[in-house]
Amino acid sequence: MVRQDALSLRCPKDWKLETGAMEYTGSQYIGEFVDGRMEGDAEYILPTETKYIGEMKDGMFHGQGTLYFPNGSRFDAVWEKGLVVKGTYTFSDGLQYDTENWHYCDSYDRRFYTEICYGLKPAGISQLTNMDPPRKIPPGCYDCGDGFYNPNTRIVKDYNYRFLRNADDDEHEWIVRTCRKGWDETMGPEPKS
Repeated sequence: MVRQDALSLRCPKDWKLETGAMEYTGSQYIGEFVDGRMEGDAEYILPTETKYIGEMKDGMFHGQGTLYFPNGSRFDAVWEKGLVVKGTYTFSDGLQYDTENWHYCDSYDRRFYTEICYGLKPAGISQLTNMDPPRKIPPGCYDCGDGFYNPNTRIVKDYNYRFLRNADDDEHEWIVRTCRKGWDETMGPEPKS
């Protein structure tokens, strides 16, 4: 639902939105209305700061449109009645996902995309993530890709320390098993003092 004070009525069948907020969803819509429905070229901003810019019809993504994610990645797609017909996902570093010939970070080539583009570091200096230098992980937490995970509270916060979600048991186990830690661990026997 759009606040009525955000609308300027031009014609009973054609409303134009100056700016406004969706009362119940926390989203924001900037665009045109036809018969009281979101339709035409528009910008739709979700509470997560994900932004859709493109065509809408009957209140749904319809036609050419792009989703812009807060981490800098994007999804360019053709939509039909809110569903994707075809699209391309591009990571924030410019790497495009290819559904048919995806060979990035597979068993044949474990290099990060920045290493593929700019070369490997000298021997002995390893690159831990695609971001160089990597993010500093708070002590006791894990870097789970979209934020930091605290295993004691089971909360994932984004890199600006805003709440994202509570981790269920499966996600907790996966993060603890596979993600980078915010502390060093001694491998092998402890040295004698």
